[in-house]
This record gives sequence, C-alpha cells and structure tokens, in this order.
Amino acid sequence: MDTIDLSKPKWDQGTYIGRAKHFFTVTNPLNLLLTSKDLDDARDLVLKHSNGELCEGVTEEELWKAKYRYDSAFHPDTKEKMTLVGRMSAQVPVNMAITGSMLTFYKTMPAVIFWQWVNQSFNAVVNYTNRSGDTPISNEKLMKSYACATTGAVTTALTLNVVAKRLPPLYGRFVPFVAVAAANCINIPLMRSNELENGITITKENGEVVGSSEKAAKSAITQVVFSRIGMAVPGMMIPPLIMNQLAKGQLLKKRPFFECSNSSGNSWFLFGFRNTALLCSLPSAKFHEVIFS
Repeated sequence: MDTIDLSKPKWDQGTYIGRAKHFFTVTNPLNLLLTSKDLDDARDLVLKHSNGELCEGVTEEELWKAKYRYDSAFHPDTKEKMTLVGRMSAQVPVNMAITGSMLTFYKTMPAVIFWQWVNQSFNAVVNYTNRSGDTPISNEKLMKSYACATTGAVTTALTLNVVAKRLPPLYGRFVPFVAVAAANCINIPLMRSNELENGITITKENGEVVGSSEKAAKSAITQVVFSRIGMAVPGMMIPPLIMNQLAKGQLLKKRPFFECSNSSGNSWFLFGFRNTALLCSLPSAKFHEVIFS
C-alpha cells in the first residue's frame, strides 16, 4: 500500500487503453451523484495516505477509488471542492443538453441569442472552476472573456443565419457549430493572455521547473483552440446530417418535440466517442489538463 503513488494515474499512460481508462474514470458523470460525505471521506483517505499515515482495513482498490473521487471534485491546486456544474464529470450531461438545444432552436433570433448565451455562461463557469491555482485568472479577465465570446458567438450565428436562409436547410443546421468555433477562437486566447505575454512554465518529467517559454505558450494555446473545435465536430456536425434526413419524412412533422431529444441523444453518444478518440490520439498523460485549462 505504501508503494502506491496517488499523485499519478492508476493506469499506464503510455498505452491507448491506459489513457482511455484514466480519462473515463476522471470524467465519469456518475461522480456527480456522490454525496458531500462520500467526497469528504475520499479526500480524508487520500490525504492520510499522502501524509504517510496507516490506512488500516483499506484495500488497494478502495484507495484508487478514493483517489479518483477526490480528483473529480477537488481542485488540484487550491484543494477546494469545485462547483458541481464546473467539474469535468459534468461535461457530457450538460453539453449534451446545451448542444441538443442549440442544434434544435437555431432558426429564430431570440432562440439563437438565448442558447449561445447559455453555452458561453456554462463555459465561463467551467473556466472559473478549473482556473489555475498558480496563475489565477482575475474576475475582470473572466468577465471580459465571457462577454467577448458571447458577443462573437451570437454575432456569428445571427449573421450566418441570414446567409443560410438563401441556402438549402442543411446549411442552417451547421450555424451553431460555426458560432461555437468562433467563440473558442476568442475565448481561449483571452483567458490565457497572461501565458502569451509571460510564457508558460516548462518542467521535466519529474516535475522540476527549468524555465518558461512564450513560444511554448503560443503552441499550447493554438492546440487547445483546435482541440476544442475538433471536440465539437462529432456532436455538432453529425446530428444535423441525421436530423436533415429525418426532416424529409413524416416523423418530425408529426412529432416536432422529437427533434430536440434526438439531437441531445446523438450528442450524448458522440460526446463520449469524440473525447476518448482525441485523448487516446495524444501521448501526453496530462491531455485533459491541457484541453480544459
């Protein structure tokens, strides 16, 4: 038991399966059902083990279970319990609902404004909840990023909706994706502008700090932007193709409410697939820390 290092993932991060198991465990939506007592007990157990205290009657599996419960709910730097909706385990269920709604209610100006605002509000909560403890993001920067991303997303969506009215219906269904992509191009560089100005910390594999680099910061932020956009592709590009085909039949005409539930269902399935595929395509064991930072 003393040889277990809870600061590292349970599974080998040099393998495809190891990274997938780690990612699924950290972001498991079932973690949202854990009570405060469950999380506090997990934290106490992890801290006792980290401090070298003897954990009598605790098996190795129980120790790893506590580690992942702790990681899912407590900030890695501040050690504070994170807001429920801002945790990584909330990404799939919340994004499923928001994405399904954006893909369904995209034709009218009030609906576009409302759902793009909801989406960017959720992103702001996630960014605030997962802000770095070493280089914290000021509330002023958060609000500036939030306002600019929301304005960019709404402006893009409304402008493209006007253009899409002259094109076949399928093009209009892709407008929400383009709006989200535009917001990411605005939001992420603004959120991480300090890194662009001052560089990011460079460390060795053992954690030893060797310096900082502005070039690495530009590369990392560019990768995050493209990764965020790429992560949205399956959940926001495939459902419109499916719904466009269904719209040609009688099902949606007789049961219009089915469109939102079907879009949400497709997004739920594709959110799980796309995150795993992107995670496992990269060798970094800290992929999700880069993407969601």
